[in-house]
Amino acid sequence: MEFKPVTYIHKRIRAYKKRKKTQEQIRQFEFAGQDQIDFISYASLKESSNFIELDGKLMRTLFISGYPYVATTGWLSMLTNFNHNVDISYHIELVDPLIALPKLTRKITELESTRRSMQQQGKIISSEILDPLESAMKLKDRILRGQEKLFQVSIYVTLIADTLAELNKITTLLETTLATKLFYTKIAGFQQLEALQSILPRGENLLSQKRNLDSSSAALTFPFTSSELVQESGILYGINKSNNSLVIIDRFSLHNANSIIFAQSGSGKSYAAKVEILRQLMQKTKVIVIDPEREYKQLSESLNGTYIKLSVKSEEKINPFDFSVSSRGTENTLAEHIQDLTEIISLMVEGLTSQEKAALDRAIIKTYKDRGFTIRGAQKQHDKQYYPLLKDLYKTLKADGQKTLVTRLEKFVLGSLSTVFDSQTNIKLDNRLVVFDIKDLPESLRQIMLVIVANFVYNQVKKEPTKRLLVIDEGWLLLEHEESARFVAGLARRARKYYLGVSIITQQANDFLNNQYGRAIASQASLRILMRQDTTTIHGVAQEFKLSEYEEKFLLTCERGESIIIADQNHVAIKVVASEKEHPLITTDPKELFQTP
Repeated sequence: MEFKPVTYIHKRIRAYKKRKKTQEQIRQFEFAGQDQIDFISYASLKESSNFIELDGKLMRTLFISGYPYVATTGWLSMLTNFNHNVDISYHIELVDPLIALPKLTRKITELESTRRSMQQQGKIISSEILDPLESAMKLKDRILRGQEKLFQVSIYVTLIADTLAELNKITTLLETTLATKLFYTKIAGFQQLEALQSILPRGENLLSQKRNLDSSSAALTFPFTSSELVQESGILYGINKSNNSLVIIDRFSLHNANSIIFAQSGSGKSYAAKVEILRQLMQKTKVIVIDPEREYKQLSESLNGTYIKLSVKSEEKINPFDFSVSSRGTENTLAEHIQDLTEIISLMVEGLTSQEKAALDRAIIKTYKDRGFTIRGAQKQHDKQYYPLLKDLYKTLKADGQKTLVTRLEKFVLGSLSTVFDSQTNIKLDNRLVVFDIKDLPESLRQIMLVIVANFVYNQVKKEPTKRLLVIDEGWLLLEHEESARFVAGLARRARKYYLGVSIITQQANDFLNNQYGRAIASQASLRILMRQDTTTIHGVAQEFKLSEYEEKFLLTCERGESIIIADQNHVAIKVVASEKEHPLITTDPKELFQTP
């Protein structure tokens, strides 16, 4: 049927006539108005039982008739992400508490009466009675306390297509998408004209399909919850999975510059770390990597970085007794270093009693004093030949009669490992990228060397604070002994003072979060990157980082390179993407590295 709308301009014309304006005024207004009507109005409209044909386009309006029992953040965000031509209309009306409270009281009375009747008859009281009763009582209490308000909400979705077959297909897709979140929809049968007028920006709810929601639930229906995370001074971490925007973060502008990456093996955690390293280097950030699995060699060679291969026979050495006075000059530098050195020695000798710690502390202080150092700093700190060596501590302990400690240190001074830790430092951190490869070390020494390298880096950072990033891969190694875990937890806590960011990469999420020091390290990281998890780890990760149900499911099913990134309080799902020139520098995929031409 042909339909000519009564528009706002027509109404104004009749109003003018009623006010008995002159015929000339009416003719002038009608003429001007008619031009505007012809310009904005549609040519024809045909109404059917479940769709409307408007200017050759087919339109169908559906309304949400059923809602899930529990509301969650972004529970209607799938509407904005629905990849089809749709119009979404919300009608939200505040209900006067004086009207809402009597209705709630009456509903509570009805439900309570039904519950008691079923109880007296010995019937099982189902959740269909108990859940609404509990919700109504809680809502009434919150309204009385002024904590909540009651709203009537109508949500309409209009689909637009070129053909009826396409319209039916899109309708099925929308109904299925909403049904996965326990939303139920209905087509406005024989009311498509009223539905069309209800979605127009006129604020008229002619369809009047309303649902009562409290203010919290009504706020959660707002569909535009996909957060954007853009900091102009940052680097690109990936593409936002919600809206395809860029996720750009400056980790040094957060509360601290530390980060942690949790992921299953093969989820792309090292790849994501190398993408970040490349982009940090472009911003003149110096990067130091401790690499237990030789995954960063190719990156170092491509960027002319310093590649240090530490092993039993290696010529590169780090003296655990080497330290640097802070440029601030106010810290008790040597005293702080002695505490870190005690943790390293404890790791070497596989633990210390309280008496042994006291004896070791005295011996370390005496060893430094014999080389001309005072407890408040180094007198000759610029000449590395004056730093004590492990054999000097060995002699001091032997002279002090500490036979047990001497015996346990002997293999590092006189035995097969005497060349590993008992030499002066002969490496520098003056390159923009430095990679420490510890793969060739025996497994029993990897953890010790990891802590020694981290301590060496920290001492260099204190001497010359500048924008630096320390990346520790396979971070689960740190938790095998309390001494190494405690050391790195302290390092993460102190790093911010010297413009240092510590990045821990690990696949053992549960082991990390169940350890008090691992949990402390995670809490000290303002940037958290969570990649694919399995069912054995997801509960602990979700509980620790306060993830939503959607985020839990995402981490269980996400593809390689996808992750949830948490920057302070911002949660964003991203896809890590490297450019065509970046990818060959960082990939470790055997299919790409060893493919035959």
